[in-house]
Amino acid sequence: MKKRFIVYTLATTLGAVGAISSCTNLDEEVYSEVLASSFKPTEKDIPAIIAPVYASFRGLMMGWQGYFDLQEESADAIATPARPNGWYDGGTYLRMHTHTWTPLQWQPQNTWLSAFRSITTANRVLAQIEDGVIAMESGQEALVAELRATRAFAYYLLLDNHGNVPIVTNFKDTQLPEQKTRQEVYDFVVKELLEVVDLLSDDPQATYGQLNKWGVKALLAKIYLNAGVYTGTPQWEKCIQQCDEIINSQKYTLDPNYSDVFTYTNQNSKEIIFAIPYDQIYGTGNIVHMKTLDPASRFVYKMQAGPWGGNAAVPQFIDTYDAQDGRLKDTWIMGPQKNASTGEVVIDYVKLLPSMAATESNEGYRIGKYKIKEGATGALDNDFPMLRYADVLMMKAESLLRLGRADEAAVLVTQVRQRAFRDTNPAKATVTGDDLKKGSSYNYGLQDENGNVQAGPGSGGADIQFGRMLDELGWEFAAEAHRRQDLIRFGVFSTKAWFNHSPSSPNKALFPIPAEEINKNPKLAQNPGY
Repeated sequence: MKKRFIVYTLATTLGAVGAISSCTNLDEEVYSEVLASSFKPTEKDIPAIIAPVYASFRGLMMGWQGYFDLQEESADAIATPARPNGWYDGGTYLRMHTHTWTPLQWQPQNTWLSAFRSITTANRVLAQIEDGVIAMESGQEALVAELRATRAFAYYLLLDNHGNVPIVTNFKDTQLPEQKTRQEVYDFVVKELLEVVDLLSDDPQATYGQLNKWGVKALLAKIYLNAGVYTGTPQWEKCIQQCDEIINSQKYTLDPNYSDVFTYTNQNSKEIIFAIPYDQIYGTGNIVHMKTLDPASRFVYKMQAGPWGGNAAVPQFIDTYDAQDGRLKDTWIMGPQKNASTGEVVIDYVKLLPSMAATESNEGYRIGKYKIKEGATGALDNDFPMLRYADVLMMKAESLLRLGRADEAAVLVTQVRQRAFRDTNPAKATVTGDDLKKGSSYNYGLQDENGNVQAGPGSGGADIQFGRMLDELGWEFAAEAHRRQDLIRFGVFSTKAWFNHSPSSPNKALFPIPAEEINKNPKLAQNPGY
């Protein structure tokens, strides 16, 4: 067990405290009442008290058809085609790829439900503090600040994906909530984060897996980076300000090896600012290896569970990489895979994906970014790096680029690229401001079953403003649930074609309000275009 999982496993303490009002069986010995009367938490107990909120993020991020799938399967780097062993699943992955989802689509609904579950959990704990059920002897101000930060994080996900959502801050309110505009949700999230940021710990070592001061600043930078999408008013200078404060703190640095950020001991990373911790026993939920590896790969890693063999890299995205970029092999599993015991080749992953409708078991490179240790179970130990230092450098670089300061941006992009080319061709790490002003190298267009890309609507990448910067983001953050957001910000999400995806409606930049939620709450109106 990773020692940080005390943050999550101690959640039973709070659960018992919160159970007081629901204990009705008088024949039972109610230990929670004893605990509530004797539990006088101090600042050191904050991780235990806030644990249920963080625990809720595990299923939200990497769970089945969760946030990770929502961001990647709607974008241009990863697809989940039908396989000989299944994976059509009523066309759900095809609809994600072709942007033909409806208000009944599960992936957007799952993110909505999971985010509001986290919000409700935070509101419940805040109400327990307010009512005195959790009577803090010390540290209450910091605890409340962190709870508000985690709630704002969940609202950020809703802001980005659904836009026009209710804002609920009162756990006891029984009225159906009013829907808010995307601008109102943006204003709420920013206000909450700005009000709490200086009340949070600035010690990365003591707050791994929690939103500390720097995690909130990185989150604010991310929100400001996308402010033009959310509100129509870009906030590049504000993004740079938050990034500069993180950089100048010298609390974080790039890991020497790119793969160290994603391995099964990545709790030791000096680069991760905010992670969602996972553990194969005590904090399950990271199942990316199960969803991407073919069943034959079980023998490659001596796995204790048989993977299911679904999603893979879109070949056009793979073609954008420089062959000497170390991130290519650190992100994707390619070529012959050998039985760890016999040396026999059990499967040979090839780049080609013929179509979403039908692919062979070995077709498509697989996600290998989250390193799989020998003997892996159906859940990985690898933590999910939601915010990391490379992201801070690249957010600042993009903001500088958009403000006309391309040469300054190039210095930061070069810094991020250096480890990717250190062992192959260091000279290729250097980019210039003029490079970043170029279009994308992605060969956009519909692909036929032989891998040929067709000219037509949405083809080509040279016309994308700052497309090279988009490419740089793709290479650095592939399979990290970044791609949908980046494509929207660069104007690609609804205008370009890739694999079996044709240009779609601009309305698809927001997912629908789930039909089930509208049926339950007549105060909710559907997003435009659905």
